Amino acid sequence: MLARVYSCTVIGIEGIPLEVEVDIADGLPAFDIIGLPDAAVKEARERVKAAVRNSGFKFPYCRVTVNLAPAELKKEGSSFDLAIAAAVLAAGGHIPQSLLLQRAVLVGELSLDGKVRGISGALAIAASLSRHPRLKDYTLYLPAINSAEAALIEQVDARGVNTLRELAGHFCEEHTLPRARTQLDHWLKESRPEVDYSEVKGQETAKRALEIAAAGAHNIALYGPPGSGKTMLARRLPTILPAPDLEEILEITRIHSVAGKLSPGKPLLTQRPFRSPHHSASSAGIIGGGKVPRPGEVSLAHRGVLFFDELPEYSRDVLEALRQPLEDRCVTVTRVSATVTYPADFIFVASMNPCQCGNYGDPRRECTCSPTQVQRYRSRLSGPLLDRIDLQVEVPRLDIAQLEQKRSGESSEAIRERVVKAREIQRQRYKRTKIMANSGLRARHFEKYCPMTKEARQLLHRAFGQLNFSMRAHDRIIKVARTIADLAGVDIIEAPHIAEAIQYRSLDRQT
Repeated sequence: MLARVYSCTVIGIEGIPLEVEVDIADGLPAFDIIGLPDAAVKEARERVKAAVRNSGFKFPYCRVTVNLAPAELKKEGSSFDLAIAAAVLAAGGHIPQSLLLQRAVLVGELSLDGKVRGISGALAIAASLSRHPRLKDYTLYLPAINSAEAALIEQVDARGVNTLRELAGHFCEEHTLPRARTQLDHWLKESRPEVDYSEVKGQETAKRALEIAAAGAHNIALYGPPGSGKTMLARRLPTILPAPDLEEILEITRIHSVAGKLSPGKPLLTQRPFRSPHHSASSAGIIGGGKVPRPGEVSLAHRGVLFFDELPEYSRDVLEALRQPLEDRCVTVTRVSATVTYPADFIFVASMNPCQCGNYGDPRRECTCSPTQVQRYRSRLSGPLLDRIDLQVEVPRLDIAQLEQKRSGESSEAIRERVVKAREIQRQRYKRTKIMANSGLRARHFEKYCPMTKEARQLLHRAFGQLNFSMRAHDRIIKVARTIADLAGVDIIEAPHIAEAIQYRSLDRQT
């Protein structure tokens, strides 16, 4: 007897529907799974057998063949267990092959006692089903622990399942599994950040540069001696970024869902991510990959901030691998099993010391590094990588008077108001394009969106010739100047805007 149900797998951040076919025929007892299954899928034979028996059903004592179609697509993971078990029960006559089963998509891992365990990528599966031309009206059955996550896609009828026996009772119409619901308003309540820029003493130049970075989504590097406040400043950048809209929230949550980073009690991530990987992280951990491709830190930081503390300490492979996502805002990971593309649109923030001991150029402490050591330390950062960092700002050591001042600095909320106004100007300017912020501009856009006064253009030409900027640095100066003009509420880029943008290319001037 033949039974057929639908399931779904995740490739990249997209759900791919699959057909699960089960044939029960006379012959020696066997349980075969075909259709390019990996080891985890093959092990479903034992999980499904035990789950079916321990749920009170008799497993067919004959030849059972499971086909996962399309056969040319490699199948990975344990999320097919529930669909295979349901199809086995239907083929064995334990549940009717009614319209209820025929219009179902089942995903979930089974334990040996028949309980349904959670999976990764529930939101990605639900989102993909909502766009599928044929399956968008089907019912999605998935682990109860993931049901609130899938219910974020209101167009999908998602129903949580606790046990295989409970699912069989639903298909036999003994009872009805309720449709999963989630209260978006409850999760969208904005929480107050634990840190604030008012806690930062001094460093007005660095705070101004971070405001520009937030307003235009520009990459920024902070360099200076140890203890000057570089990390403190960087960790407060998310507090001045605009709150993500619902589309961005779902995009952020989907990536973390695929990576298995969502906590069961919080199906929705409402804050922009801040990722700070250790300098010992591998290239695959940062960019993404592995035997089964998974999102890396650049994708987990999508729509948020990626912070590298002490940039030169990261391996050369990691730093050079950053160049492509910094330019393209996405990353493509190629493995034998699959080629996937993950989004990677983030603000890159880096901190670094001026030398190995950290005191080079400090008027209060003597540097113990030789000129050769200083040069070797700085040469860990390639010119192409520095070119992709829009703002390069020195963070000097504070004196005791600045540290003891009682007056608080400007709050994150006040800075954020200016950032939001500048982002709104950009949203209106680029509403007919796919550009999200000024950092997304290309050279072909400059004539239309970045008009300059004659004085501003002359200043840019002089700086380009005298300071030997690269073409990429030239373009990034224009984009930063566009953001500075937006913060000032000016349509045309003026000479002071160009001058301030040039001021933030200090590492270029040292090389």
